[in-house]
Amino acid sequence: MSTDKKADFSGVSAKVDTTAEKVEKADFSGVTASVDTTAEKVGGGTYTVQKGDSLSRIAKQELGDANAWKKIFDANKDVLDDPDKIFPGQVLKLPPKT
Repeated sequence: MSTDKKADFSGVSAKVDTTAEKVEKADFSGVTASVDTTAEKVGGGTYTVQKGDSLSRIAKQELGDANAWKKIFDANKDVLDDPDKIFPGQVLKLPPKT
């Protein structure tokens, strides 16, 4: 048997209102956002070939760079065998603008 005195906690009390951290609410009243278009970033557009069109003409008109004709050709290899053989009414997929 030990003769050491043990601590007496019988008079101790505690109260906790909340364990959640108290944080002021963020003010987002001045935040604005707008999206003009996602087409240039996402791509996925199509173009219907007109009489007299060429891939370079379509690239210039739709992508802003006539030299981007190969991107259109690459995006349409499932329907095009030759970049010089496109025909009116044909629907081509357009790659995203860069």
